[in-house]
Amino acid sequence: MALTMAQAAARETKNQVRRGALEIGHAVSTVWDRMPFESIQGNAYAYDKDRVLPGTAFRTVNEAYVESTGTVNQATETLVILGGDADVDRFLEKTMPSDLGVLMADQVKMKIESAQSTYVDAMFNGDTDVRDPKEFDGLRKRLVNEQVIDAQATLADDKFLEDLDLLFEAVNGGPDVVYTGRKSLAKLKALGRRAGGAEYVNSEITGKREWTWNGVSFVNPGTHWSGRPILDDSEMFAVKFAQSFGDEGVMGITNGGLQAYKIGEMAERPAYRTRIEFYSGLVVQGGHAAARLRNIRAQ
Repeated sequence: MALTMAQAAARETKNQVRRGALEIGHAVSTVWDRMPFESIQGNAYAYDKDRVLPGTAFRTVNEAYVESTGTVNQATETLVILGGDADVDRFLEKTMPSDLGVLMADQVKMKIESAQSTYVDAMFNGDTDVRDPKEFDGLRKRLVNEQVIDAQATLADDKFLEDLDLLFEAVNGGPDVVYTGRKSLAKLKALGRRAGGAEYVNSEITGKREWTWNGVSFVNPGTHWSGRPILDDSEMFAVKFAQSFGDEGVMGITNGGLQAYKIGEMAERPAYRTRIEFYSGLVVQGGHAAARLRNIRAQ
């Protein structure tokens, strides 16, 4: 069964450094706080990307059925290596009022916050052919055809809610969350106040207070560590999360989970090091696990 960062942290009883890293990942991210990650063996996972059902029909007595075979399109997701080193110089250990543990914890937190922004950016914008062959392909590249919808109304128009209905219907069973830019989210909140159906709730999954419309959370995925927004205000991504292999939905895969371990004092320079690594990937199981609403206009 796939586990969220919080669930994985609750099960980690031996390695307190790793448990702390998982708790930080949950706290700082609006994706890692709810996305399930399934553990795999090896460095790749083959799964059913989508299916085409076989045909069936009624028949008369002594009539033969017309042969029809379903089609299963498989995909293989390879793990990527994400991470970085958190260092504390010996000079800071000797001269700062905080002890080494506090100084290192602050560096580890910043490194994990940076790592989650790199992962989330790839989840939406990743392109191994154009951007970086070391990352994975994101939803923008994977979603095609009827999973990409053009907005017909502006965010200032009540009819934009009809665009949201179309977005929701494009995801089998409806989405668990919708991601969008900060300004679009603010304007959508204003629209929700006028039209109704919107409220703030304390999410049972994330433990955070979130804005919802018709029971679906709308959140901003944040900014990349470089400072740029991960999503602009012209699009929304509706995502349904899978809970295990075979479920239609989006989920992460990993071998070993989010890892944090002490290297100790380095020989090449006077500093202490903790390494953060995450052997991870993204799978989109089924043809209607997510959808994208694009060309959104403010007014």
